[in-house]
Amino acid sequence: VQLQASGGGLVQAGGSQRLSCSASGRTFSNNAVGWFRQAPGKEREFVATISWTGSGTYYADSVKGRFTISRDNARNTVYLQMDSLKPEDTAVYYCAAALRSVGGKDRQEYRYWGQGTQVTVSS
Repeated sequence: VQLQASGGGLVQAGGSQRLSCSASGRTFSNNAVGWFRQAPGKEREFVATISWTGSGTYYADSVKGRFTISRDNARNTVYLQMDSLKPEDTAVYYCAAALRSVGGKDRQEYRYWGQGTQVTVSS
């Protein structure tokens, strides 16, 4: 499966942005999907994940209450709604699909990765 992340850009602190992750080549068939991010000079870190059915979500503490992950399986797309953005949210955001229907925060659980989209939050 090939993933395409989009929706990044420049936003002011306190603002909102929505990222999209679309699959091509095959559907997100029974795949959990996660979002990760990587800031300059830092390791890639977990942000959020959603189960195949959408009934299960899990967030990093740093984004809990501000970010919301959702999915539309009919459109083969997963979203990350980011509100109350902070400068420390600046990073390249990646979406990834797991082999299982439920995923966690470990990068090793995710098999397929998109190319990333840059999010820059100005203060």
